[in-house]
Amino acid sequence: MTAPRTRRRRTAPAGTVVAYVRVSTDEQAASGAGLDAQRAAIEAEAQRRGWTITESYADEGLSGSLDAADRPGLAAALEAVQTGRAAVLMVAKSDRLARNLRALLDVIDRAERAGGSLAAADGSIDTSTAAGRFQTQIMGGVAELERALISDRTKAALAVKKAQGVRLGRPSALPAEVVARIVAERADGAAWQRIADGLNADGVPTAQGGSKWYPATVRKVALGQDAAGLQSP
Repeated sequence: MTAPRTRRRRTAPAGTVVAYVRVSTDEQAASGAGLDAQRAAIEAEAQRRGWTITESYADEGLSGSLDAADRPGLAAALEAVQTGRAAVLMVAKSDRLARNLRALLDVIDRAERAGGSLAAADGSIDTSTAAGRFQTQIMGGVAELERALISDRTKAALAVKKAQGVRLGRPSALPAEVVARIVAERADGAAWQRIADGLNADGVPTAQGGSKWYPATVRKVALGQDAAGLQSP
């Protein structure tokens, strides 16, 4: 009887890099300046280390707090490591990869289980050594604490304004049917990117009259006042 064949994990050639860049706002995505600066930093650091960039992916208009599954560019970059096409996933700065410790550690774990590592051009991430992995976790924890403290102060200030009767936020300028469409598709389980792709395919203009929707734009509408009004009893 023939023994079952064991699938071997592909090992990427040493020094191969998949670059990942991200901007969180539509304005940054439209200008392209932020993405170009990140690519330049990654290219310079890869050249300094003697590494070769074999692939590059980007997420435009997406928050770093989103999971990898909700960021197509990051998911593709991780796949490049997991399938042995690149040994290192490199970003310009750690906050381009994740905005909270949980998301950062998740990405690190996925890359390491695939036999790869992560590195940042500014030195904030380098999981190729034990010391680098420890430092990354410490820095990620400090950054998350700082953001949490800022968030707490902001929530406290908003709570005071709300108690004073101040209406918070800005209503959407979108037609009610567009808001309803976004809410309904999200309720059906559609990802932000899929909803944005559908709106772009149908030529639906954004609230500012723009011609392109980004996942972050869709998410903002779904969490806005008009959407909350539709969902309220």
